[in-house]
Amino acid sequence: MKRKKEQLGRLETKVLSYVQLTHKNVIRSGELVKPLNLEPVQERKLLSRMAQSGIIVRLTRGAYLIPLRIPAGCVYNPGEYLILQELMKLINGKYQISGFNAFNFYGFSEQIPSRVYVYNNKLSCERNIGGTEFIFMKVDDNRLGATYEFVSPDGIKVIMSSKVRTLLDAVYDWSRYNTIPKAYKWITNCIDEDESLVKEFINIVIKFGNQGTLRRVGYLLSSYNVEENFLEKLKKSIRKSKSLIPWIPTKPAKGTISKEWGIIVNGK
Repeated sequence: MKRKKEQLGRLETKVLSYVQLTHKNVIRSGELVKPLNLEPVQERKLLSRMAQSGIIVRLTRGAYLIPLRIPAGCVYNPGEYLILQELMKLINGKYQISGFNAFNFYGFSEQIPSRVYVYNNKLSCERNIGGTEFIFMKVDDNRLGATYEFVSPDGIKVIMSSKVRTLLDAVYDWSRYNTIPKAYKWITNCIDEDESLVKEFINIVIKFGNQGTLRRVGYLLSSYNVEENFLEKLKKSIRKSKSLIPWIPTKPAKGTISKEWGIIVNGK
């Protein structure tokens, strides 16, 4: 828990002055030793104390996010977009915000997530950074892509999964988000609103989906009378297999069978 601090000490003021002078809002261990004439142990204790007090934010071991000006009440609240941007720079990582954050962003869900869900190529963990809970989901580089970028009100570039990528993830990562069968409705609603979305969606499914996703999406679109030439692209990407998968994976695998897509139709 952050300890509110009404006044800054001499060394703490020096740290913030150094940041203002250099315009560097991320400091690594060892960087302040020479300019502030500190011993390494002094610097380590100083940065640790400032992080515990909430004046600065510890991004990762030996690296801190520091405000360019003294925050109100001496407690720094940088926001999740800035934290994510600077953390990924530090670890040389690629990322895109996804999951529940993307579902809300595109209006698929009214639920406002309390955590930030991040596909990335470096971290697999849950972490609280600066008071924000992050769920980092590590994926291969080839599973990152299909993004929408925008600039937040405070000038931070945000990388969000695109709408069609978010629809794919709702099917592909259903066990994480509990989004089937809701995802099927989101997909058909989007097609109703914009039929041109079908081609892009199918391309994204082929590029980033797995076999289960290809089958489920194929069955959904064929049931929704999508043009056969679009469906053929999906069929060519599906490997031949005698095994069947349930249409709704959370329900018993009992129902009629779609041999065309290898699906047990066990619900609506």
